[in-house]
Parts: sequence; structure tokens; C-alpha cells
Amino acid sequence: MVEYESYQSTSYRWLPKVPSHWLKKSIRQITSVLSERCGDRDYRLLSVYREYGVIPKDSRDDNHNKESLDLSNYKVVHIGDLVLNKMKMWQGSLGVSQYEGIVSPAYIICKVLDKDINLDYLHLLLRSERFKSYYNQYSYGIRVGQWDMHYEDFKNLKVYMPPRAEQDQIVRFLDWKVSKANALINIKKKEIKSVESLKHSALSDAVTHGLTADIPMKFSGVKWLGDIPAHWTTIKLRQLLSSVSEKNHPELPLLSVVREQGVIVRDVDDKEANHNYIPDDLSGYKMVKKGQFVMNKMKAWQGSYGISDYTGIVSPAYFIFDVAFDNLEYFHYAIRSKVYVNFFAQASDGIRVGQWDLQMDKMKEIPFIVPPVDEQIAIVEHIKKTLPKYDEAIEKIKAEVAVLEEYKAKLIADIVTGKIDVRNITVPEYEHVDDIVDDDLENNEETEIDGEEA
Repeated sequence: MVEYESYQSTSYRWLPKVPSHWLKKSIRQITSVLSERCGDRDYRLLSVYREYGVIPKDSRDDNHNKESLDLSNYKVVHIGDLVLNKMKMWQGSLGVSQYEGIVSPAYIICKVLDKDINLDYLHLLLRSERFKSYYNQYSYGIRVGQWDMHYEDFKNLKVYMPPRAEQDQIVRFLDWKVSKANALINIKKKEIKSVESLKHSALSDAVTHGLTADIPMKFSGVKWLGDIPAHWTTIKLRQLLSSVSEKNHPELPLLSVVREQGVIVRDVDDKEANHNYIPDDLSGYKMVKKGQFVMNKMKAWQGSYGISDYTGIVSPAYFIFDVAFDNLEYFHYAIRSKVYVNFFAQASDGIRVGQWDLQMDKMKEIPFIVPPVDEQIAIVEHIKKTLPKYDEAIEKIKAEVAVLEEYKAKLIADIVTGKIDVRNITVPEYEHVDDIVDDDLENNEETEIDGEEA
């Protein structure tokens, strides 16, 4: 791949030069703002994610009610509209929509007026890594994890556009190269899912069937759970959990609860990792002591809960419990297995898309399977030896995916900003391959703020 013959300077440090024949245009010149509201019409709900741009928002489960969310004031998006999540522009949460639908009224919708612009090229250009530098520069911190970009700053952004035929060639070339990378990435993502499934199965099998083969079994009392060892007992969670709510400890570290890890210490200084609003006054946050059971009640159906290894504070929307169970390690591993995630999903009611409220009275009726003490100890030791093997395999594949994603991002940025000339490259026939949209978007654009949607 080669550079262009000649370049012109720009006024941006993050984009010092572009090909000489590319034309400078401002976003103000090529777009106009739209503000059409949904009203009582039936539209698909969309969202803007940093990884993918504009995509349909996954309701996750048709059995959960999403009709209770009033969508009348949501903004209408037409195919070809540019959609901006102005609070997350610094992450790259914008894109040209391929869908008709509606988005949050906080988003900005723009119609692209210039007919000489290939919308796919504009999508790639504005989402490229170099343009994120501009969004970061003009995003203002009004709260942790959400930095507002003023539309006045965005519409003054200058873009440098090649002739239409060159845009078309760039889009086709990148689609070819990115499709090849996506094919490999998708294979590796499926491998990750496969290893994760094996990991969850190993954990669930240990806490429901034990470690000894060919022992007498009995019906658990739950149809989809099946049989458990005959000498094991069951107890209702209400007999083990006692709700607590202690506040006024803003000096303690801020904790959070995530699906894959349980309770973690939250890095409040990590701009990239923080997506939730953190208020200035934390006196209303709940105190968590080491050894207590913490639940994100809006995300319990995903497995966002666990025994805390830390003393700190969490959102006032979370549930905190003292646990009357001697082996807290066993309780933690067992309750976080897929077996219990299913129980918590059944005990949650749909109040909005992606957030289903766990009902305390239903949760406390969930049965907890209790092996003898010596078997609890043996199961914990088995899990500690077994799970790291799966985790190591997953991390290795994720690292391979990261390399491919980095390659894609650099290739796109280099070509759409004119660092590499692809005008004379012949693109062969190829199969278009999309990147698989991850099932887990809980830590991306739509996150919980003290029990509310961001």
C-alpha cells in the first residue's frame, strides 16, 4: 500500500495532512438537525454503541414487558440519518443508521444533505480513531462517565472528502478487508462462547450433582433442574438472607457489581470504563461489608451479584444481605452458577428494555441446594482448580480478537483519512461479513444509574 502523491495541511494536530485534491467541508454544510418525535407510532427501538454504531436495541427476552416505557417523545431515525449520542461521543458513539426506528430524546439526529457523499464512507470517517481525538477535545465533563459534546462544536468540525468515485472505492476496499478480518473475529468469538459454556456447565454440574459419580439421586422439586444427590438438602433463600441498608459512609471506596466478576472496586478515574453517573454526594449510597451478598436487582437476571470481598459503598438501588451460611465461598460459587441465574430471571419482572426488576418476595422463595460441609469444601477446591483453565483459554482468544480489532481500526483510520491510497487496487469478488454483535452490551451505552437508565 502506498501514500498519495501530494498532501495539504489541515488545522488539526490529530489530522495533520490529507491528500491535496480532497475538499474541506464542515458538518454544518453537509447536515441539518432533525427532531421528529415518535408520538403514538410503532417504531423499532434503536441505540448507538461505540463498537457498532446504530443498531436495534436488544430486548433480550420477549417474555419481559417493554411496553411500559413511554416512547412518545423519542426521536425518529430514518435510514441514512447520522445519529449522535452526545454524552458518549468521546467513545465514538455515533454512526449513520441503516435502520428506521427511534432513539433517546437526548440523542442528536442529522440528515445528510450532500448527495455527493457516500454515507458508508461518512460513517467510517466519523467513527475512525483519529476523529475520536476531536470528540474528546470538545467533550465537557459534567459527570463521571458522561461528557457532553456541544452540537455547536460538532457542526464546526471540518471533514476532508475525496471525490465520490474515490469514496466508493475506499468503501468497497475496506468492506473487503474488514470482512476478511470479521470472518476470523467471528470464529474466535464463537470459540469464546463455547469455552464460556463449558466453564458454566462445569460450575453448574459441580454445585448441583457434586463430584462423585454413580450416587443415589432424588428429584430436586424443580422440573428444569432435575435430580440432585439424595443426601443433599434444600433451603429457601429467605432462611439464609437478611436484608440490610446502612448509609452515610461516603468516605468508603465505590464498588460495583458486574456479571462476569461479581463485586469489584470501581475505578472512578478511568474515563473509558465509567459509563454510569456518580453523584457528588454519596451519602445516600449503601454500605457493603466484606462477606455480604450484593445484588444489582435490575441485572440479577444476568448474574450481576455475588459475595463481596471488599468493604465499600454501592448504588442505593442495589440489594445488600447478611448471609447465614458458614461457607461463603461455596455460597458465592453456587449462587453465581447458571442454575441460580435462571431462578433470578424467573423472579424478575420487566419494567423496561434490558432492565428487569428483581422482586424481593419472589427471590426469597428460591431454593438453595446444600451439600454436606465436607463436600462444600471439596467442591470449592475443585472449582478453584478447574475454572482458571477456562479463564486462561478465554483470555488468550480475547487477546487474538483484540489484535484483529486493532488491525481493523488502524486500517480504516489510515485509509479514510488519506494516509494510504487504494484507488488503483482491484477488489476481488468476496463475501461480506458483519462483525457479530456481542450479547453482552451491559457495560456499553445503556447502563444503569442508581436503578435508572443512562
